[in-house]
Amino acid sequence: MSVSRRSLLAAAGVSFTGALGALFAAGPRAAAARRVGGYGPLLPDPRGLLDLPAGFAYRVLSRAGEPLRSGEGPVPGNCDGMAAFAGPSGAVRLVRNHENGPAAALRVPAVPGLVYDPGARGGCTVLELAADGRVTAERVALAGTAVNCAGGRTPWGTWLSCEETEDRAGSSGYAEDHGWVFEVDPADPLRSGAVPLTALGRFAHEAVAVDPATGIVYETEDAFVEPFGLFYRFLPARPLGGPGSLRAGGTLQALRVRGVPDLSAVDEPGTELPAEWVPVPDPAADGTPIRFQDFGPGGITHAQKLEGCYWGGGGVHFVSSFARSAEGSAADHHGQVWFHDPRRAVVRLEVLFGPAAGTVLPGDSPDNICLAPDGGLMVCEDGGGAQYVFGVTRGGEVYPVARNADDVGGPGAPQWGEFAGVTFSPDGRTMYVNAYTPGTTFAVTGPWR
Repeated sequence: MSVSRRSLLAAAGVSFTGALGALFAAGPRAAAARRVGGYGPLLPDPRGLLDLPAGFAYRVLSRAGEPLRSGEGPVPGNCDGMAAFAGPSGAVRLVRNHENGPAAALRVPAVPGLVYDPGARGGCTVLELAADGRVTAERVALAGTAVNCAGGRTPWGTWLSCEETEDRAGSSGYAEDHGWVFEVDPADPLRSGAVPLTALGRFAHEAVAVDPATGIVYETEDAFVEPFGLFYRFLPARPLGGPGSLRAGGTLQALRVRGVPDLSAVDEPGTELPAEWVPVPDPAADGTPIRFQDFGPGGITHAQKLEGCYWGGGGVHFVSSFARSAEGSAADHHGQVWFHDPRRAVVRLEVLFGPAAGTVLPGDSPDNICLAPDGGLMVCEDGGGAQYVFGVTRGGEVYPVARNADDVGGPGAPQWGEFAGVTFSPDGRTMYVNAYTPGTTFAVTGPWR
């Protein structure tokens, strides 16, 4: 296996700022010893499912189409964003999004009290795992929503599930407008219900992160075509008010970097730029999508394919998966990680992937990203052919952690889609990750550091 040939990250090259320590120090076990060279080469899986380094093992926790343990219907498909929450007595509650559009074959079952729009097929499910990793329960947590991509956790232990669409009522068979964020209580989904948090804006949401000190919510917009997406912050009327508090409303703002209408133009890691926050004229986008709205003489700052968003190191990190000048971006890259320091009111480019012309397969891009137990990064690849989960060390080394068996499983092997939803158990001993299609949730154990 030639990782450099197949990997977007290794082929493109990775550049880091010297201030990247804040990013990696945000991990729960950042002081742990780091292993040079990753965990070794990936070994072909005899079952043709998931290739891992020696010493690692996986368990299949859930497969699309199999019965939910709750009896509510089959496990939905298109498994995407995910987060793990601590339960009682060492148990784990794993909240999993299902990015189902109007044509999805395996919809999230419509459970009374959890449905927003009967015409929509997306939502969330929750897996409950015992301390020994056994699945003890699996049930619907949110239904009747659309294209639930990623999201983020709150300081009070709930999941914010994001709709990556702007479809309106009357289109695609929908009875309600879509493009909202929904709060999901992993312990008791009926307590959170299916209530859109309309003050957080209506747009193609990707992910969110919440400042645990102030309760400010940061949001990314995944827009493929011009004008590209914006980076937002929401100032809640009831900061840190606990479950349901975001329904009280607040103020939605968008990031402006004066003189920089497109973040892809910044190509020097370590570059710091002053950050301004401009009120969004119409957060509900009743007439015009937000990214088309008039933000005044200073304009607003866009970025193509804004994806992951997470809190750590006293600020919020957000990811641009790629930028392509042929599609209207100011410059080309194969991934950026930005850091917003709210105390100093700056944004800083911390990680730059690529480009390396001629070496990157079309469409292969870093997507979901999480912090690993050792303080490094885990990156899900989203492209064609066999897909990888990669680790990235503090020094910028890229190494393979997992690979689907798309091109090594032999005749009849499943043709996997992207990896998504990578996350770790609260104790850092298990990595959970989804194969988007056919929807499968894995638990990976081994000598994590």
